[in-house]
Amino acid sequence: MALILKENECDALREMGNIGAAHAATVLSQMLNSQVEMSVPEIQVVDISEAHRYIDNEVAVLVIFQIQGEVKNGGYVLLHLQTGSALRLTDIMLGLPSTAREFSESDRSTLMELGNIMVSSFLDATANLLGIMMIPSPPELTIDIPHAVFQSLLAMEGVDIDEVVLFRTELTSEEHRINSNLMLLPNPPMLDEIIRILNQILQIST
Repeated sequence: MALILKENECDALREMGNIGAAHAATVLSQMLNSQVEMSVPEIQVVDISEAHRYIDNEVAVLVIFQIQGEVKNGGYVLLHLQTGSALRLTDIMLGLPSTAREFSESDRSTLMELGNIMVSSFLDATANLLGIMMIPSPPELTIDIPHAVFQSLLAMEGVDIDEVVLFRTELTSEEHRINSNLMLLPNPPMLDEIIRILNQILQIST
């Protein structure tokens, strides 16, 4: 059965994501001590086999968090970083000169900590809006093609669906040439609960 979202539901999801992403962008700005620009969040129903059309499908760094809290099997939040951006970020965080190199354990742990702070901020803001508890699991870092990661996550969850709702917003720092994306992949139970609460909020506000 195909996923269908009404226009007002997409708008509400976009606003929810906008609030969360703005908090994450503020955190990143503080860490870099420079301005971070944020794109308007995109909400798309994506056939998982076509995910490569919606996100750069080159090998990238992904810091992955499972959403935990009141809704079981909530889905995932991912911090997606181009490999060059990821290394520049860790150079800044560790106070190192920028050099071409392979990823080290220090790079990995720094990126996981950065992702943890950003995603916690994202989930805190969205959870406050929704009035439910949403917390991130301990992070996992992988360097892979995003499409392969999406399919792997769905396979691990045992979710028998062909389509997912992809929330994505781009965070960029021109000064440091950093390009990243925050992506939300809610599983059906979490998506249903988010839509239910957002519909209630919309009814109250009208």
